[in-house]
Amino acid sequence: MSPLLLTLAAFASTLAGGLLALKFKDDLHYVLGFTAGVLLGVVSFEVLPEIFELAREHQFDADGAMVALVVGFILFHSLEKFLLVHPAHEQGYKAHHHPHAGMASAAALIGHSFMDGVGIGLGFQVSTPVGITVALAVIAHDFSDGLNTVSLMLRHHNTTRKAVLMLVLDALAPVLGAAATLVLQVPPYWLMVYLGFFAGFLLYIGVADILPEAHSGARPSTSIKLIALTCLGAALVYVALGHAH
Repeated sequence: MSPLLLTLAAFASTLAGGLLALKFKDDLHYVLGFTAGVLLGVVSFEVLPEIFELAREHQFDADGAMVALVVGFILFHSLEKFLLVHPAHEQGYKAHHHPHAGMASAAALIGHSFMDGVGIGLGFQVSTPVGITVALAVIAHDFSDGLNTVSLMLRHHNTTRKAVLMLVLDALAPVLGAAATLVLQVPPYWLMVYLGFFAGFLLYIGVADILPEAHSGARPSTSIKLIALTCLGAALVYVALGHAH
């Protein structure tokens, strides 16, 4: 499976999330719950083992990758805290709808979608299985990205036309990010550190971003189903990667 095909899948996933946000935003809790499980599984069963495999193969100290994991988690928490108004936490901002805030938040999401594409390209520099696994995680996450891009635009009273424009830019961003890695070769040690950073990013997106949004306003009976779907997502990744390995 080629990086180009996978980045095109990320493009399609972003568009699908954004288009569904226009009509079915309140019915996507189950998809998001499953997606969080997939991301948790990818970190636990592929990215972290690959870090330690690189460390063993090249006799690196894996501490740098673990520090990068913490940095990645905290960095994306800080970006969301100070730069983005996430839909799941926007109840306190109902009186503050400004079109420029929606544009700024959508632009930040586009920037991090570009880095998603870079992640796919760097993953393939580690190995084809890692590249495919990272791409699948990005594809799952980009669905939520498209959803959030449109939601942020519309919640801040931007027009549907502008929301769709930002959605298209967000969908193109990972394709451009992956293309950028064609001229960027990273030494094995820094690939290991990058994987740690990417693991921290995926952990944050899964447990602090997607899961709270999935459970937002959910009744106890619905939350039980969501938790089951999260477990199912992680289990499917475990089975799929076990079979691949």
